[in-house]
Amino acid sequence: MLRSMLTVRPLARPRFAFAARSGLCMGVPVLVGWLAGDLQAGMMAATGGFTALYGRGRPYRSRAVELGIIALAFALVVGIGNAVSAVPLAVVPTVALIAMLSTWLGNALRIGPPGAYMFMMACAAATAMPADHLSPAEAFVLVLSGGAFAWAAHMCGALVRPRGPEERAVTAAARAVASYIEAVGSAREGAARQVAAHALSDAWNALVSFQPAHAGTDTTLAGLRQRTRALNGLFSRAMETAAEGRAQLADAPVRARQLGDLAQDPPADLVAAGTRAPLGHPDARALLRESLRLRSMSMLVVGRVGLAALVAGAIGALFDLERAYWAVAAAVLMLHQGREWLGLVQRSIERVAGTWIGLLLAGALLWRYPEGLWLVLVIVVLQFTIEMLILRNYALAAIFITAAALTLATGGVPVPDLGAFLLARGVDTAVGCAVALVVYQVTWPRASAALIPEQLTRTFTAIGTVAGQLATGEVASDTARLARRELQHRCFALSEAYQQATAASRQPRQEVERMWPAIAATEELAFRVLTSCWAIERLDPEAGRATARTLFGEGGLQALRDALGEAARAVTDGRVVGEVPSVPAFLRQEVAALHRGLHREGA
Repeated sequence: MLRSMLTVRPLARPRFAFAARSGLCMGVPVLVGWLAGDLQAGMMAATGGFTALYGRGRPYRSRAVELGIIALAFALVVGIGNAVSAVPLAVVPTVALIAMLSTWLGNALRIGPPGAYMFMMACAAATAMPADHLSPAEAFVLVLSGGAFAWAAHMCGALVRPRGPEERAVTAAARAVASYIEAVGSAREGAARQVAAHALSDAWNALVSFQPAHAGTDTTLAGLRQRTRALNGLFSRAMETAAEGRAQLADAPVRARQLGDLAQDPPADLVAAGTRAPLGHPDARALLRESLRLRSMSMLVVGRVGLAALVAGAIGALFDLERAYWAVAAAVLMLHQGREWLGLVQRSIERVAGTWIGLLLAGALLWRYPEGLWLVLVIVVLQFTIEMLILRNYALAAIFITAAALTLATGGVPVPDLGAFLLARGVDTAVGCAVALVVYQVTWPRASAALIPEQLTRTFTAIGTVAGQLATGEVASDTARLARRELQHRCFALSEAYQQATAASRQPRQEVERMWPAIAATEELAFRVLTSCWAIERLDPEAGRATARTLFGEGGLQALRDALGEAARAVTDGRVVGEVPSVPAFLRQEVAALHRGLHREGA
């Protein structure tokens, strides 16, 4: 943990342009407000500039919709915050409700960093911003205007490289597939396979899920889909070869990288025969339904956020903290992404340390009281620095986050008692982080490990469904493709649940480590079934059905379902898993590994 806090990590991809755009989107509204003679209105409009922090990596058409909704959401929460500022007793419940709602929607729809926190922060800041001359309607229009400018700045890349996000996704998938093929047979194989599967899924999301229905006529998009289908084929053949213990083709990594090199034509033999594109990730309605399950990490995180917001707000009112919303913001920031105990402790330390050091920088800036163009420049530079540092070292970024937050909180007005103002920020941040840690410990801290058996059984069910379609050779229908999408989604959810649980406190971490052999074997089995579906899909329908009959033989499908049923009962009831004969030969190794893992867990 200490090493991580002191390490400045390299960036996975260039971030200069993104950081510069973020700073510009925060500074321009302030500049316009100053030129118009109403600096507070400009500072209010700058809240809409946070729109520029979202949407990175999405295709431009999908990004346009997402950013439009986000800009509107910022305007709504600021308008609400401005309206309730006149009713002190309503402030904390309103901020808590906004925090819960934005956490649920943000996590379910996966809007990405910085996530739900910014909406709650915008609402909370609006309740204390020194802009009494602005009505809620005027605040709404100002923030929406700032968001509109951020929208335009974020979309201007479409004029230069309209398919840039899709091209980057395909290139990243090619690198990941090549790395997986090179890692086969090494200790990195499992992790590399998961990275490649995620990268291919992201590529299909960019090429299918985030595209309008009529996008299929776009020749550039069609070419990128061809390349990704070929990458999918290389990936599935590599998994097939690895499962059967055969040597990988020597030129497979080179061919994968050729598919990702968009400056040259792809190998003709790889892209000549295409199949239908996968369906991408589940749609918004399915994601929202899944997140509403009562016994889920999603609902637990939403509950923790709401409870922490109310507790932090109550402490602020009880001890008459000057800006209690800072404590609420710190508590929500710690909890809204669903971090486990070790990550939560680390992030709390980083936030408190960065905040207290940042108070020195903030004090120096506010003591000089920047005005006019100097104020605009300070905001732009601080925001640019935050975005350049936040992925490299959070504690370092928190120094500049503190300075930027305090500069915006003044609303361009001199602070009469600067020392008390700075101390309030430091105390409130420490209180909020402490509240988050306590709330976590009193709200089912072992949940991450306790929920993994359910993830396993849901994955078993998805494997059985796809295997039933594979046994008939009918793997290309819409129903079959939906089932495969669900199985891949379940694999990703299981892997993410395991990774999250390994950052929990000692007891749940030890529990989930004991489950690792069964989890790994389940992933192996799921990928083997998916690989077989991709292989059958490459054949013509009649040959596919004949191959499927050969794979499963007489009674093979029922034997597999019996084996999955035994595994599910072992997970849920703790029963000793029994041997199931006649499991299809091509899955026997994976099923045996699963049963061994469950025997070990039972012991």
